[in-house]
Amino acid sequence: MHDAKPAATLILLREASSGPPEMLMVRRDRAMAFAAGAWVWPGGRVDPEDREAATSDLQAAQIAAVREAVEEVAMPAVDPETLVPFARWLPKFNVERRFDTWFFLARAPQADWKLELQDGEIIDATWTSAQAMLDRIARGEASAIFPTLRNLERLAGFATIEEAFADAAAHPTDPITPWVETRGGVDHIVIPDGIGYPVTAEPLTTATRA
Repeated sequence: MHDAKPAATLILLREASSGPPEMLMVRRDRAMAFAAGAWVWPGGRVDPEDREAATSDLQAAQIAAVREAVEEVAMPAVDPETLVPFARWLPKFNVERRFDTWFFLARAPQADWKLELQDGEIIDATWTSAQAMLDRIARGEASAIFPTLRNLERLAGFATIEEAFADAAAHPTDPITPWVETRGGVDHIVIPDGIGYPVTAEPLTTATRA
């Protein structure tokens, strides 16, 4: 099995005029080798330069998450140390492209900025609530990979940004590695219970890349 490549994702949150907070999601170009055409949060690999600028693997991931958001959507740079660890996923099913991915929460920069999408990687972007994106996926209007779906379901439970940060602080960020388990004669992709996720299993036939 190939070694997992370190990666980082930034879930930017902002207050909505009404209802739950919104987050910035982007749609990957269909020509991309990983998660082509899927809706994700800005992010990517941890580069050697990120590691050189850091004193720990966690800090390198925080730096990478900010850098990727700046590159992908022209986000004004924020202090990487303000990013709050939310989850860490280490899937094992795809041996060619495995990523050890940190998911971070952060408040969107106060100043509005014009979204400028990175050519060749990002083809769309939107501010959306987690539930609104889940509804789009359920209607077949959008697609997302397994870790994104599970994180969207978790994020959909928060009425405020403060609730999201409190939930992040209340749960460990040990690597989450899904596995396959037969339930009722049907193979499911499963993650552990008790780590903050409301949905912990999905039939293998409907799951998109774990």
